[in-house]
Formats: sequence, C-alpha cells, structure tokens
Amino acid sequence: MLRLVLYALAGLLVLVVVGYFAAAAPIADARYNTVQAEPPYDASERAQAVHDALMVADLHNDLLLWPRDPRTRHERGHTDVPRLREGGMGLQVFAAVTQVPMGRSYAGTDADALDQIPFLAAAQRWPVRTWTSRLERARYQAQKLRRATARDEALMLLRTRADLNSLLGRRRETPSAMGTLLSVEGLHALEGRVANVDTLVDDGYRMMSLTHLHDNALGGSSTGLRNGGLTGFGAAVVDRLAARDVTIDLAHASEALIDDVLARTDGPVVVSHTGVRATCDSPRNLSDRHLEAIAAREGVIGVGLWETAVCGTGPAAAAAAMRHVADRVGVEHVALGTDFDGTVSVPFDATGLPLLTEALLDEGFSPREVERIMGGNVVRVLRQTLPGAE
Repeated sequence: MLRLVLYALAGLLVLVVVGYFAAAAPIADARYNTVQAEPPYDASERAQAVHDALMVADLHNDLLLWPRDPRTRHERGHTDVPRLREGGMGLQVFAAVTQVPMGRSYAGTDADALDQIPFLAAAQRWPVRTWTSRLERARYQAQKLRRATARDEALMLLRTRADLNSLLGRRRETPSAMGTLLSVEGLHALEGRVANVDTLVDDGYRMMSLTHLHDNALGGSSTGLRNGGLTGFGAAVVDRLAARDVTIDLAHASEALIDDVLARTDGPVVVSHTGVRATCDSPRNLSDRHLEAIAAREGVIGVGLWETAVCGTGPAAAAAAMRHVADRVGVEHVALGTDFDGTVSVPFDATGLPLLTEALLDEGFSPREVERIMGGNVVRVLRQTLPGAE
C-alpha cells in the first residue's frame, strides 16, 4: 500500500513539474524575444515598393527552439511562417540551438555552467532523448522543420542547388513560396564524433557553425574563456564539412578560429549573424581584418539587428554597419542575419522588414544594392556552397 502511495505521489510530482515548465516555456519565449516597437509598421511608399520587389534572405533565425508551431501566426516572439511571408522573406535559415550555459556573457562564457536547454526541452515535452543529448536536440529541431514543410506545399526545405533553383523558379509564379535551410549553431552538437556530421547532413542540415557562446572541442568562441584556435578534432570536423559540401558559418568564432578555418579551407564561408567592430566595438563582432579575409573568399557577412551587435536600437544602426562593410569590402559581401528569436530585442518583428529596406535607402544604397544585401548575395553564396545533388 505504501509503495502505491509513493508511486502516486511521485506521479503527481512529475505532473506538477511538467505543468510548471509547460507554462514557463511560453513565458520565457515572450520575455526573451521582444520587439522595440509593436506592429503594424509603416515604411515609406518608396521603401515599400522597393521591398515588395525583393526576395529577402536571412541567415539566422532561432524559431525552432521555441514553443511555436512555425506554420501558425503568433502574438509573441519575432517570427513564424505567416509573419515571415508578410515581411517578404523568401529564404530563411533556421538554426538549431543545443546548449546555452547559465551566466553567458560577452566577457566570457563558461562551457561547464548549467545548461538551460534541457529545461526548455522538458518544458515543451520534447522527446526524453533530447533532455540529455545535444545531438538529439539538433535532430528534433530538424524534424520540427521537416514536419512544417511537409504540411505547407509552398514551404520548401533546401538541400541542394537544384532545390534553390526550384525555389527561385516557383517564386516567379507563387510569391508566397518560401525556402528554408537548416543550420546548427555550434558543433558541440556532434558530441565528440566526426561521424555525427553525416548524421546531421542526413537530417537535412546544410550550414554549420563550429562554436556558439562557449569554447568547445572544436575550438574557441568569441565569447569563450580561452579564445583558442582550431583543435585537432576541429580540423577533422572541418575536413568532413568540406567533404559533405556543408556551408561553414564563422559566427561566434574566436579570431584564432577564424584564421585557422580560413587557412584550412577553400571557397566561400558565411558569418551568419554578427556586427562589426568599426561601428560597435565588441568581442562578438568582426574586425576589418576579418571582413577583408572573408570577402577575399567571396563570402558574406550577415549583419544583425540586436542592440549589442550594432550599438543601436533601430534599423538605422544595422544599416550603418552594413554601410561600413560595403565601403570596406564591397556591397557584394553584405547580407542580413537578423538573429530573430535568438533571445534578443530587435526593432520589429518579421513583418517590419520593410523598415530595414527604408534604412538602407536612407543610408544611400541604391535599390539594386538593397536587393543584393537583402537576399541576392546569400543566393550567390549558396549556389556555390550547396551540394549539387543529394
């Protein structure tokens, strides 16, 4: 009898804990993914006309981490597919976040600090395997996106250059057609096994960054404690990424890691979401030396929207950072990397993207240059880096 009572109490406790976390996840989502101005947003007639002719491509979005069905319009956070479409998004890179240590800081983040993601996974009732495995968290987020694309015929998961060309063709007939691409934010998700690159590629991932907020087994993070370069394990992973035609993302990489990766690889790389030190001096942002090195490889720099990336709270600050990149290395290397839904505060949700187009025009960019910045440059790089076939 006592054993039955204890089992019942234990079951009740589990229900209470799960219920608490289930309620806490949407609260955390609303608290950490905020906008500085609520919709609706009004751009000038000229800016709206220019924007309506664009196919926007964004290199970084963390929507898959949160308790939102991507296909359903929500009142919280920055994005979902309906709002992205309304904002003109034609190609969205969705990143899988698999570890976020407590106490993260641009001054230095300890990889051994308590990881917050297991609590968020449990709160959303992700499969139990994701509670203890970073790899399984990435795999589950890929599954979440694949399910969304399977239920929306105008939403495509891009795996190859042929898929990208198909998207561009479809958008001529169906402007609501939207491409998605899977990215991993930090290859601590490999859990120490090079072979897991193949697992992630098989799941649909086509872009991967080596580090995120903290140093890991591959090398140093820009906000880690050591800021080191590429390790032996990291070198083996980079070689495997190249062999599998995975686009390498150098966002969050330490200076030494950027140097080592560029020395070991050929072809374009991306920095999916960043700022530049010339307009916002931060260890998280890129120096002019690295702008030049990435441009020399025909890569692109995705400029973000959040305050600590651009040292400002409006779209004009992002446009100013983009102007610096263009003036320093050429407009063909400027891209957009919003960091939507990345626990940041941004000027607007996805429906406000015409305001960025307006800020770029105000910064002196021509409509043709805006077209390249807001999407054309990303398409160019992906045509070079995506595999030709499965």
